[in-house]
Amino acid sequence: MSNVVSCPVCKSAYCNLISTNNTVVENQSFGVGKGCCGYILFGPLGLLCGLCGGKRRAHTTTQSYWNCNGCGNKFTL
Repeated sequence: MSNVVSCPVCKSAYCNLISTNNTVVENQSFGVGKGCCGYILFGPLGLLCGLCGGKRRAHTTTQSYWNCNGCGNKFTL
């Protein structure tokens, strides 16, 4: 049994595995409630409290596929 991957279109054995990573970063910006409370407690500089505790989330997905060097077909197994 061989471990060679062949193209389903042209049956070529010259195929490469390609992996891509996609990362999306989401930021939570100014919090209005925190800014208002900061303004009431500390005056105009308290508005900066709205920037405290901002959340940053990153989502990463990985996609893998085979690319045939003979015909250019992209396929998954």
